[in-house]
Amino acid sequence: MSNNNNTPSTWTNLSWTVKLAMSVISWGIKLSRRSDGSVNRRLMSFFDFKSPPSSINGVKTSDIIVDTSRNLWFRLYVPITTTTTPATNNVRTCQLPVIVHFHGGGFACICADSVGSDNLCRRLAKELNAVIVSVNYRNSPEHKYPSQVEDGFDVLQYIELNPNFEGFPTDADLKNCFVSGDSAGGNLAHHVALKGSNYGFRNLRIIGVIALQPFFGGEERTESEIKLAGAPFITVKGTDWLWQAFLPEGADRDHPAANVFGPKSEDISGLNFPATIVIVGGYDPLLDWQKRYYEGLKKAGKEVYLIEYPNVFHSFYGVPDVPESALCINEVKKFMQKVVG
Repeated sequence: MSNNNNTPSTWTNLSWTVKLAMSVISWGIKLSRRSDGSVNRRLMSFFDFKSPPSSINGVKTSDIIVDTSRNLWFRLYVPITTTTTPATNNVRTCQLPVIVHFHGGGFACICADSVGSDNLCRRLAKELNAVIVSVNYRNSPEHKYPSQVEDGFDVLQYIELNPNFEGFPTDADLKNCFVSGDSAGGNLAHHVALKGSNYGFRNLRIIGVIALQPFFGGEERTESEIKLAGAPFITVKGTDWLWQAFLPEGADRDHPAANVFGPKSEDISGLNFPATIVIVGGYDPLLDWQKRYYEGLKKAGKEVYLIEYPNVFHSFYGVPDVPESALCINEVKKFMQKVVG
């Protein structure tokens, strides 16, 4: 442990190059936030490095346009490494689950082609042996809630109605579809799955939610928010700004988009909400809200699993140098196998 009680050894033990890269992104996001609630997009572009579509490290990627009027598109990740035998002639012998993923960035920053998001999704596709659909949803504050949820749901409808779009593998199994998200994307994954539980999909079935340190909140200041105010990569002051930018005008942090099991939320016990895995970290200021999410799903009678890594910071899952990152992906893999059956 470092001298700072809010800084875990998983952070202090990182190489200086990794810490510098993560700090640059964090600084860029912070500097781009204006006091009037807007984002300096030009400034943010200097810190938000992009990754073009490619075919490397066993995964092929391509960008698919859904709606040009709102710049709605997604990046498709297809694993190209296969387990083969001479008899199969290099053809996969099992169907691939589909994961519709929502990137983090506090709803306001980062895109589906940002380097960090691209690296994570490429890794998920390869290690989970799954097709990843990474949604490039509209950012706040220019587009407030529920714009991001609408974008995500429209992508689900697109792949259900157009399963033969270019690049989508014929062995992708839409009946074994997951929605996933990291940080703010974990919040969106919940809301998209919630919307989907009321919708009659014909060719697609959402069977699981993968929430990697999801971004939830409320008006109350929790113990983890107070205790971990100086933790790496995320601050309570920053999350307050992000909620104000994301939530509808006049809404407070107890709005159901933020506080999903709070005083203004609706009962979901009667809905067919899918099985969920919630990944949390001991040095994440959002920890208590994430645990309340787990408890809320459990109380509503839903199948839910909580995986906690006591010595990790917010966004650890995207840092391969952190040992718990590989453990996290392995837990997700076991969850998927359990749900697929």
